[in-house]
Amino acid sequence: MPGIDESLLEAMRLPGARGALVVDWISGLALGAVGEAPGGDVEATAAETAELARLAMESGALAPAQGGKGEDPPVEDLILTTADAFHLLRFVVTPFDSTVFLFLSLDRADGNLALARIRLAEMADRMVLG
Repeated sequence: MPGIDESLLEAMRLPGARGALVVDWISGLALGAVGEAPGGDVEATAAETAELARLAMESGALAPAQGGKGEDPPVEDLILTTADAFHLLRFVVTPFDSTVFLFLSLDRADGNLALARIRLAEMADRMVLG
């Protein structure tokens, strides 16, 4: 099972990939990074995408609370579309409190959004944290 570095390198093999991060959405810290970060600052990108993740995960309207631990998170992924890029956040489910997501910046002209969503979901399912 791949760890953070292997997962990030796998994400960068996707067509149009510009950069990838693994982020803890509670602290806003990047646990790993590869490629370019939007705006050129990995830590700023991690902190700002963590804010989006927190808003989505804590939203009562968009992500109603579920039962106990061990269940899937209420949000699987987020997609932010800009003029030249797709930004994907895929939440990683873990046996303990899941507070990590994969972030991928994908060139809009060269990337395949559907393929990226499928591959990020596969990576998140296989990724080992620790």
